[in-house]
Amino acid sequence: MSYRKKLLLFLLSAIPFCSFAQTSSVSGTVKDGNEAVAGASVLLKGTKIGTTANERGYYELDKVIPGSYTLVISYLGYHTESRVITVKANQKLQVDVAVKKDQQQLNDVAISGKTKTQEIKESNFSVNAVDTKKFANTTSDLNQILNRTTGIRIREQGGLGSDFKFSINGLSGKQVKFFIDGIPLEVLGSAMSLNNIPVNLAERMEVYKGVVPVQLGADAMGGAVNVVTNQKVSNYLDVSSSYGSFNTSRSALTGQFVDKKTGLTLKASSFFNYSDNNYKMKDVEILEGGTRVGNEITDLNGANFTTTDVKRFHDHYKSAMGQIEAGVTNKKYADVLFAGFGYNEGRQDLQTGFDQSIVYGRVQRKSKALNGSVRYKKDNLFTQGLNLSVFAARSKDTYTTTDTLFRQYYWDGSWTTKGYSEMGGIKTVAKIMRPRTYAMGNLSYVINKEHSLNLNYTIDHLRNQTYNELLTDHDDMPGLLNKRILGFAYQQDLFDQKLVNTAFVKYYNLGLERSKLVDNVNTLRDTTFSNYGYGIASRYKIFPQFGVKASYEHAYRLQEAEEMFGDGLNLQANPDLKPERSENFNLGAYYNLKLDKHVFFIEASGFYRNAKDFIFVVPDQRSKLLKNDNKSNVRVTGLEAELRYNYANLLSFSINGTYQNAINTTRFVQEGSVNDEATYMNKIPNQPWLFGNLDFSIGKDNVLGKDTRLQFNWFTQYVQWFYVTWEAYGNANGKSDVPTQYVHNASLSYSMAKGKYNISAECRNLTDNLAYDNFRLQKPGRSASVKFRYFIQ
Repeated sequence: MSYRKKLLLFLLSAIPFCSFAQTSSVSGTVKDGNEAVAGASVLLKGTKIGTTANERGYYELDKVIPGSYTLVISYLGYHTESRVITVKANQKLQVDVAVKKDQQQLNDVAISGKTKTQEIKESNFSVNAVDTKKFANTTSDLNQILNRTTGIRIREQGGLGSDFKFSINGLSGKQVKFFIDGIPLEVLGSAMSLNNIPVNLAERMEVYKGVVPVQLGADAMGGAVNVVTNQKVSNYLDVSSSYGSFNTSRSALTGQFVDKKTGLTLKASSFFNYSDNNYKMKDVEILEGGTRVGNEITDLNGANFTTTDVKRFHDHYKSAMGQIEAGVTNKKYADVLFAGFGYNEGRQDLQTGFDQSIVYGRVQRKSKALNGSVRYKKDNLFTQGLNLSVFAARSKDTYTTTDTLFRQYYWDGSWTTKGYSEMGGIKTVAKIMRPRTYAMGNLSYVINKEHSLNLNYTIDHLRNQTYNELLTDHDDMPGLLNKRILGFAYQQDLFDQKLVNTAFVKYYNLGLERSKLVDNVNTLRDTTFSNYGYGIASRYKIFPQFGVKASYEHAYRLQEAEEMFGDGLNLQANPDLKPERSENFNLGAYYNLKLDKHVFFIEASGFYRNAKDFIFVVPDQRSKLLKNDNKSNVRVTGLEAELRYNYANLLSFSINGTYQNAINTTRFVQEGSVNDEATYMNKIPNQPWLFGNLDFSIGKDNVLGKDTRLQFNWFTQYVQWFYVTWEAYGNANGKSDVPTQYVHNASLSYSMAKGKYNISAECRNLTDNLAYDNFRLQKPGRSASVKFRYFIQ
């Protein structure tokens, strides 16, 4: 055979192999509105080519031979979607799929599949995920729901609207950051706090512990809470109103209208909260006797202190918020483009200082905030897998604290005249104004189904003006905070997503201007700070039901406005604060078990935090106020565990517990000292070290008619005793502590027309136990409430 014939034969025989080698790929995203549907099954019908969407909703099918196929997308709780596609040779075909919830299947999600919150809990970060929909008919706010979860302890100073300290694994206060749909809550105004936001405004909450993903763009050394609202591109309306003890009323509205032809979308949300907070204070001191004119004690001769039970008389609280957004969705140039405007305000009477022995009778604070914002999101920008989201806002917070009476109040409302104001000092109408500019950009790129990148950049510029309106109308030396945070992450999804690794680095920059008293002269100080943080989060599924995960972050936390400039109430300014830093470790495991209609979930983890220049709130006995200070070294170690059980759509039970040991590891107060600090190796005071929660619910459909549901919930919280002050100070019998507490809550709800009409009754602190919290301040006793809710979609 000639050379030419052999060559021709070889080329002809190679044709089928060449055709086979001309394989293509199909990739895209699976979403419900703007929310990724992680875990969705993607299959080419009639073939063995298939995969599942990752946590970003992204999927990729490799080695697809050119031809026509039916692409099938399915996920529990959603309608199955099919797409007829034609794949050409060497083509990278992009097919994005929108799926819709199947209400019939949703009732069975707990039986045979994983929910969105379950998938988040099984991610490589140490994270709690809380589905708030099951609490939608209760009167709870977001704080009260989160306080039931592992590792979290929220310490309130009183009733509705009171200040609180939010702790995650022993780190608390400003060390924990709060977000709503990835945007800092503080940007939206002072009334936007977790104890104000009704449960109806949220769809779920994500709590990141110690290690925080870069897309949140935060200097969150202790962790972060992200409130996720309804992201579906559909019409809905949720209206609720409740009334209860202490003349407490709470109302909320959230809704969305979408014109499907034009894509024009209008979103609105609002809430209103009010309470007299006139709950009973038990065994508090009052003055008896003396000469009185009305409530004034004009002569103390014959007056004696005695203890009794009285109602709080100066603790009224009111807050309101309205937020509206208008824009378009699902356009070629934008998946989401919205402009928004919001207003919120609050009024708060101040009843006590940091200790309940400090009683106020006329101190009041008012606040108001305005904000305007723009947000934009576009997936597959310019190329497949390149996603961009941008948010920018301008806001202004104004606080006014009035303290003008020279009086000393007592718990029965009586008072005596003294030589200074209630809070100590001259007559004051303290004004704080904080205009703020915030912007965040997040760019992610999915290289393929195994590798992706994320870049986040945040700028936050705040100006602080503080002055006494009775003396002047401006601040001669306003303070400035200018933060810049840059984060970059690389993620691997290997071995069919059994192994997930996310490595990241963060750059922190702070520019700070503040006034400080130097030689009795106010002097403007200018400080800059910059440094790098880094970390990694990993998860490995040993079996589909069993996984282990570990995470680490070298984190920094930059100072906040309140810490540097004060809050005009109980918190003094401290211009000498430094950024704090911490080494954070998490190690944990989880296990899922499904036996017919029985579903078990077990999770346990250990954590380690080693903080330097730790910012800690300490009471100032001289001024009767609080002040933040850098406590050089603090180490936190602990364990937490949770067990959950569900049976069909009938019964659910969960129990969790947390042990944390936060100790002061600052051995020497001053350089060169050879004597140990008195509080060296002491537990950090005013912080629980052992606590747990039990949650039980039972409900049944169609009990009192078709499309109805009757449900009962029981919740118990346990907190072991802890010291209010350093354990090294005082004798064993005289130390102030918060005693061990058990608090029980119960609720009963009834829904009609598939959840369209709802009514519920709730009782908190059912046994009327004496409950304490932050700095041994008494919390409300037994209270009852009723709630009405209307929901349509």
